[in-house]
Amino acid sequence: MLKERKERIKGFINEKSYIPLSFDELVVSLDVPKEDIPFLKQCLDELEQEGFIYRTKKNRYAAPERMGLIAGKFQGHERGFGFVIPDAPDLEDIFIQSDRVNGAMHGDRVIARITKPLSDSRHSEGEIVKILSRANEKVVGTFEKSYSIGYVIPDNKRIKGHIIVPIDRSMGAEPHQKVVVEITRYPEPERNAEGQIVEILGDADDKGVDVLSVIRSYNIPVDFPEEVLNEAKSVPQELTPEDYKGRLDLRNLAMVTIDGEDAKDMDDAVSLEITEDNNYRLGVHIADVSHYVKENSPLDREALKRGTSVYFPDRVIPMLPTELSNGICSLNPKVDRLAFSVFMEIDSLGRVVNHEIAESVINVTKRMTYTDVYKILEEQDPVLTERYRPLVPMFENMRDLALLLMKKRSLRGAIDFDFPETKIIVDEQGKPLSIEKYEITIANRIIEEFMLICNETVSEHFYWANTPFVYRIHEDPDPEKIQRLNEFLFNFGVRIKGSGNVHPRALQDVLAKVRGTRQERIISTMMLRSLQKARYSDEHTWHFGLAANYYSHFTAPIRRYPDLIIHRIMKEYINGKLNDERNEYYSDILHDIAKHCSEREKNAEEAERDYDELKKAEYMQEHIGEKFTGIVSGVTSFGIFVELENSVEGLVRLSSMDDDYYVYDEKRYFIIGERTGKVYRIGDSVEVVVVKSDPMTRQIDFMLAANFHETEDEDTHGTGGKKGRKGAKKAVDKHVLNHITGRSKKRRR
Repeated sequence: MLKERKERIKGFINEKSYIPLSFDELVVSLDVPKEDIPFLKQCLDELEQEGFIYRTKKNRYAAPERMGLIAGKFQGHERGFGFVIPDAPDLEDIFIQSDRVNGAMHGDRVIARITKPLSDSRHSEGEIVKILSRANEKVVGTFEKSYSIGYVIPDNKRIKGHIIVPIDRSMGAEPHQKVVVEITRYPEPERNAEGQIVEILGDADDKGVDVLSVIRSYNIPVDFPEEVLNEAKSVPQELTPEDYKGRLDLRNLAMVTIDGEDAKDMDDAVSLEITEDNNYRLGVHIADVSHYVKENSPLDREALKRGTSVYFPDRVIPMLPTELSNGICSLNPKVDRLAFSVFMEIDSLGRVVNHEIAESVINVTKRMTYTDVYKILEEQDPVLTERYRPLVPMFENMRDLALLLMKKRSLRGAIDFDFPETKIIVDEQGKPLSIEKYEITIANRIIEEFMLICNETVSEHFYWANTPFVYRIHEDPDPEKIQRLNEFLFNFGVRIKGSGNVHPRALQDVLAKVRGTRQERIISTMMLRSLQKARYSDEHTWHFGLAANYYSHFTAPIRRYPDLIIHRIMKEYINGKLNDERNEYYSDILHDIAKHCSEREKNAEEAERDYDELKKAEYMQEHIGEKFTGIVSGVTSFGIFVELENSVEGLVRLSSMDDDYYVYDEKRYFIIGERTGKVYRIGDSVEVVVVKSDPMTRQIDFMLAANFHETEDEDTHGTGGKKGRKGAKKAVDKHVLNHITGRSKKRRR
């Protein structure tokens, strides 16, 4: 009901004949009954916060676009300027000069006014005229003192300026300590933000302070409220006789879970049989979390608040307490568990010709790992093959089906980004020990393909059932971004076929042409950046990247809230309880839930990436002075980015390349030496030396090995012992002094 009212108001305000009206005038114009006036106020307030309408200084409501205004999120830069990323996906980013930020902080939702329109050579420019909502109630940073005044330097360099903290509101924090500061007064033009310390995390070098800083920075809740823990503890850890009633009994069906060695929360189990028609009967069995997490319970409210589990190298911050995530909801072997089972009959062409969805009770036969399944299928490991002999034929059929489904997806145009994955190994103190390649094997592919086909089947079923639902959508890319991608690809002798609205198959063809080349990862990265970001939505559209007409997330309710609420809707539908009243209820709430979960997912991804970058920088501190081979991954006017085989990326600054004066060619994505004509372009293989690594800023600086000539000692490259590392450190310090701080010797022309 609320959603329908908001849509009506939006439609009215966006009519061509509409002129800005006051609240009282809107009441009359919309013929709002007296009892509904509070609902009108609520709708207007929400639409204003969402950026769909704009309230002027004279308290009149207008359509922002018709006033040259655009709603979006402010993305700050450490130098003070920033960009407004419009809510509307078809609009370009708006550049905001530092003197036109007007008190906005990184992450704030704002209204911007265009002052200079978009041109071929530059972004449109604008100024921020209104802040809709603040993103930073609390900020993590380093506490410092200057005479009688304290201040916090934010860890997030996109938050410009220090936050002033009166000494009597500092909780006795000492200089250089990591703290959480609560903002009491937001910044204004020519005035810093002010705040008070609410938590002292400890010294930067203390164990766990680094990950705690990231967790607090991204507002990730760690501890569960007491009422949530109490509810979790009250959940029985074994099934009761009542739990079995009305469920499909699959306890005698052979099925397995296949996960990583360290997995503790098993969402999914799989089974496979061959039918009399020689078709595959694939069973995907998902933990029935909705049986235990009841609507609007403390567990449910907390799960919605979190939206997703967050995964760091040394810990998991779960969406649900361990009593559920690792206990009764986890599909552990040899114990009865409640599940949602989806059976799909798949023919020799990979088509789902029949399917069945049911609440079930299961008993997993074996807990398998990716490593063991790979060794059985690809290496025919005799010990493992004998240990799991009754299951080996099923594994072989699973391999065949996975390959069939992969081929079918490829034929329809699904884009398969084959990024090499790495895993950061840390010790008990959180210190990074190594960065190891993580191989994607046929065992991983089996689970990936089975989950994909299951998600598609469930999504299509409930689309045609015409029920409210949460879809996983991926919209078509912006044609202008595809055009710019094509200009980039021209430098590598490839192009995207077609024009305008591109089909995913055209992008797939490009990836196929560069597969196995040095440029593959760079082109894949640039292509990925040119696409929209997949998100959750209560409105159906296709998934571009998968080339799938129907897609949703159904298979991970332990760690993703959208899957959990889908289970709840499915359960009501299957049991005939999804009546008109419940349909209307879900229609009202799903839009906001989908939006919130998309935001929490993005927040979790950013936190995970930030912590990985911190650990990579910390790891590379132990390799100062060592030589590595890498690939040029980016070229800018101030240097070249180089990615190592272990996925670490660092910057080679132009100021350190003193063998020539290098000029940046923006159109052809390379730098060229004026005297030597030497060119560095994306995809080139180069040797670099690590000269600086700062976990605080996540910045890693390299120098081309050819320019690193301070010492002839072979050990300074890090191949020797302590003496070699000490010599390398001394040489690097001199380079850092000369080049990194800008005091470089005059470059030869």
